This record gives sequence, structure tokens and C-alpha cells, in this order.
Amino acid sequence: MPLPPHLPVSGRTRLFAVLGDPIAQAKAPALLNPLFAASGVDAVLVPVHAPADRLDEIVRGLKAVANLDGLLITVPHKLAMCGHADELSDAAALLGSTNALRREPDGRWYGDNFDGAGFVRGLTAAGHPPAGLRVALAGAGGAGLAIAAALLTEGAAALTVTDPDRTRVDALLHRLGPHWPGRVTTAPRPPADTDLAVNATPLGLTPTDPLPFDPTPLAPGTLVADIIMTPAETPLLRTATTLGLPTHPGLPMLTEQLPLYRTFFRLPACPPPNSRAPADRRAHSHR
Repeated sequence: MPLPPHLPVSGRTRLFAVLGDPIAQAKAPALLNPLFAASGVDAVLVPVHAPADRLDEIVRGLKAVANLDGLLITVPHKLAMCGHADELSDAAALLGSTNALRREPDGRWYGDNFDGAGFVRGLTAAGHPPAGLRVALAGAGGAGLAIAAALLTEGAAALTVTDPDRTRVDALLHRLGPHWPGRVTTAPRPPADTDLAVNATPLGLTPTDPLPFDPTPLAPGTLVADIIMTPAETPLLRTATTLGLPTHPGLPMLTEQLPLYRTFFRLPACPPPNSRAPADRRAHSHR
């Protein structure tokens, strides 16, 4: 059943923002705003284009907005935004990366990361549980870190990381290696025995981007996944399809985070379809 349209914005509407650079590709507003409406919450999520060189001043300004209850984070800010949290979940602290922050009742900001959980939930729902898989991951940034940890937590047999930024690769190995000894390595390209090859880089957002890796040498049956949501069929997925390889798109990673966001932002459950919306539609995040 389709979710209802958003409630009318008023002077009591609570604010949430999603930060990115670029931001035009962000799918979060189209998914979260109907969720607010379905929950009877008077809130709206707006996109904010936050250039990397102005991120700090933008975040300081947003945090000063008294009716701002939460932030979602997309590329390339997931690592940097940890510095704007007063407290991090164990998962976000392990990763050094956050994709969601909420304002606590005392005004402090609490950060968590749901990228990895969303990716694994989407993968599993599509019939590809990661247990026992040999994974090749392109991208050691914020999203790549989260996905790597989630795949290893769910029993991936081995994970090989590819990224031209050696500093990022070393940081990922340093953070995750001690928790999964012998299961995390690096290589210039996906190994031949890969079961699952994942793009966790921004490559593919624009038509002129090079492929994050060449899927041609991958063995038949290797699943190729991309976390980019716009376009739905990225050049990597299109190339993999022409090679006869199965593919997994980016949108499930976000849609599978919706129930996690509901809990994180303390949203009420959606009322039954025929029930009346509650009279008090203010956000239930903490106010």
C-alpha cells in the first residue's frame, strides 16, 4: 500500500536534513518524508548541498537551528561527520564513520551508522546472504568501512579491499583487521575467486566516471553490487549484465535502513491504514 503524502508544513514542523556533496542524487527525502507522514509525525527532511570545504560551518549553523532534530549523511561526509558528534555508537566508533545523527534531549548529538546493516539486509532479502562469501570491495571510505564490517559480522569468509587511496585502505585494515584476523586483505583488483564484488565508491554518479573495477575477469555467477542509487542501473551494473553476471542495485541499501531510522529517531509505528492520525503530530524524537 502506498504511503500517504507528507503533512502540510507549518510553524510547528520539526526539521531533518541530509548532507552531501553532490546532493541531487539523494533518495532519502523521497523515502523519509512519506515515512514521517505515515507515522503521524509533523517533520520534514530536506536536502542540503554541503561543499566539503564548507562542511564545518554548515553543520555548526544547522546545529544552532532549535527545531532541527536529526541529520542524515551521504558522500563524502561520513568520516568527517564523526567529529561533529558528541557521542558515537559502538559501531560508528569502530568505523570512524557516521551516516545519522540525532539531537538528544540535553542538546548533545549522537551518531550511528546504518549503511552496513542496510546493505546486508538488502542483500539478504534479495536471496544473497553473505555468510561464507568471498567479497571484493571497491572503496574504503565511510560507506565501504560500514559495508565491510557488516559483511564480516554476518560471516563473509574473506574480504579484499581495493581503493586508490592507500591511506584509506590502511585505515580500514587497521580498524577491522584486529576484529577479523586473516579475513581482511587488499589487492589492486577483485580476485578471480570472488563471489560478491561491491562498488562502495562514488564512481558511477556521473556518466563520464570510469568503472570502479572491471567486471570482465569475474567468474560466471559472481554477484556484482553497487551502492549508487541514481542512476538505478549504473555503468558497472550495465556492464555486468552484458557479461551475464547477476547484479544487485543500490536502492535496497537505503530502503532497508528505514526501520532502523524509525528506531534511531524514535518515530512511532505507522498506524493501521484505516486508523485516524493522532491529533498531536509533532515529532516524537525527543520533544
